[in-house]
Amino acid sequence: MSTTDAEPQVQGPLSDALTQLDSLIQHTFMVELPPDLRWDALLLTFTIAVGLFFVRTGHGSRGADGHERRVGLWQFLFPREIYTHVSARVDIWLWLLEQLLRPLWVVSLLATVGPGVETAAISALEQLFGATPALPVTLPWMLFYSFFALLCYDFVFFCIHYTMHRVPLFWSLHKIHHSAEVLTPLTRYREHFLVGPLWAGGAALAYGFSGGVFGYIFDGNITEATLLNISFFALLFGFNGAFRHYHVQFNYPKWLCQWLQSPAMHHVHHSYLPQHWDKNMAAITSIWDRLFGTLYIPEVDEYTPWGLGPESQAAQRTFLQNTLAPFKEWGQMLHQKRAPSKRQVRPDG
Repeated sequence: MSTTDAEPQVQGPLSDALTQLDSLIQHTFMVELPPDLRWDALLLTFTIAVGLFFVRTGHGSRGADGHERRVGLWQFLFPREIYTHVSARVDIWLWLLEQLLRPLWVVSLLATVGPGVETAAISALEQLFGATPALPVTLPWMLFYSFFALLCYDFVFFCIHYTMHRVPLFWSLHKIHHSAEVLTPLTRYREHFLVGPLWAGGAALAYGFSGGVFGYIFDGNITEATLLNISFFALLFGFNGAFRHYHVQFNYPKWLCQWLQSPAMHHVHHSYLPQHWDKNMAAITSIWDRLFGTLYIPEVDEYTPWGLGPESQAAQRTFLQNTLAPFKEWGQMLHQKRAPSKRQVRPDG
């Protein structure tokens, strides 16, 4: 069979989307606000917060000490003690550093991991089941594709997050995120600059796998749907991420918390109290935390002091301390020729 007679190769949506790589590179090299920190997303966040203020008659806003107290509207939305805190300033510098280094890994991961996983998934399915069934792209199938992609992303996020908490080598990196003593919408991006590739690689793996599975089922033709899914999940996680790193308590009904992570559940995740350690690891759903025993649904206004706790917070309070801390801890691990246990390293949640 000649090359011209050969059947066209099934191509996954991420591979197809690489035709838009020029635009991606152009935007990657620009330092710009993420979608959930732009004026429209923040306006939505503050509008919901105003609604909570009136519903709860001034209750539900936390101070820098993690205690809930009744305050006036302006203090409810923008407490001075939080937004002038040294931790809030460190959030800004860590985000700027990550933005400057972002071009070194974003393009390479999106251009290799995602399409590579897609190609491997399609090839494996073709070997197992033969040629693509080339099912028609219908609305029910698209909804199922979206749900499948969401669960894949949430599971990969859970696995990476759980590993970061339980393995000392990775906890040294993730601890920078937990060193935040107050929560603001920018705290979502408070990460060590070496952590970005882990999250981006995990997302590329999840979207690549789901895209490969459904690219095989539909014989391609789902690039637009995939890009729409990614944009929707980014918006969903972006809004949830901004609000769950906001000092205002936003609870869901307990039955809903069995399925979806509320912002209040992430307040628990940032608490340094022992009963809150290593809880609520997933990004969007509560399914994986339920399955693996890490789910914790807090009571309304439950006390959740944030940070690393009084025993170790002073060692990771400034921008420089947080940037250098992982390298110092790794050096200590090598010197000791053994990794210290998590409880030796971390007296927090």
